[in-house]
Amino acid sequence: MIELRGLRKVFGDTVALEEIDLSVPAGEIHGIVGRSGAGKSTLIRCLTGLDSPSSGTVSIDGTDISDQSGSGLREARRSIGMVFQHVNLLDSRTALKNVAHPLEIAGVSKKERLAKARELLEIVGLGDRADNYPAQLSGGQKQRVGIARALAAEPKVLLCDEPSSALDASTTDQILGLIRSLRDRLGITVLIITHEMSVIREICDSVTLLADGRVAKTGKLAEVISEPGSTLAKDLVPLPPIGLDDLDSVKGSAGTSANLVEVALAGTSLPKVLNSAQSVGVGAEAILAGAVETIEGKQVGRIRFTVRSAAASKELITALEADGIYAEEAA
Repeated sequence: MIELRGLRKVFGDTVALEEIDLSVPAGEIHGIVGRSGAGKSTLIRCLTGLDSPSSGTVSIDGTDISDQSGSGLREARRSIGMVFQHVNLLDSRTALKNVAHPLEIAGVSKKERLAKARELLEIVGLGDRADNYPAQLSGGQKQRVGIARALAAEPKVLLCDEPSSALDASTTDQILGLIRSLRDRLGITVLIITHEMSVIREICDSVTLLADGRVAKTGKLAEVISEPGSTLAKDLVPLPPIGLDDLDSVKGSAGTSANLVEVALAGTSLPKVLNSAQSVGVGAEAILAGAVETIEGKQVGRIRFTVRSAAASKELITALEADGIYAEEAA
């Protein structure tokens, strides 16, 4: 459905995107993550035809967006629905008329566009809010109206730019659940641009990490999270913060500090890790922090052990690796 091949975008002497190759199959929810300056905004502009690539191609449902202009580009954009961080609803229009607005621009008759808008508001759970103005809606309700508006032209791709960053946790869960249900109900392909790893973990089938304008990592979510030692995996399933008091409580004799060993649960059960650690005298009481998730039926996550010497740390890592378990010294 979405195909990027050799995508490169240069602004003067600055390379914003470099050799981006990406495929998102129809019906998949794909997340794009990256730090500020990674190239996410430029990627969005290239996907929507607002910027033309310096080289390479951007194809949506078989149409090369980068090769279109004028009416051809406008027609190609109809296959893309946009959901923004800031919904930017028209304050002078009701929810119903905000959703109908794209159809009005497209020349759809009033009767037909209002009927379509009502149908979409029902789909996003706001059928009873059709006559409310934006000032009468909560943040989550406004975002639902924005999603309904993005679906007005029956796009094949829903492009979501930071759709939850302005929402609280409870509302975020509702919006992500709505996006997932829309994918399941309508069969649309969803591309989510976000800096929130929790969004990727909650809703995405696959993920791509952008770094310095390049694809640093891409793949199915379960596979990426399961990769031992992966920076992206660590970001997706973060360990709880460890305070100074926690470290002080496990230090050895005066002047020594705790040695930390981090273990990846990647297709490895927690009991197996504990048994392996116990074989060298490291029990469950040595676990300083842990995070475990079940993704697509697979248990993934990380555990951080604390031991009292560098020699004990090396012995633990050796025992774990002998049992096929990835482990490394942690800072």
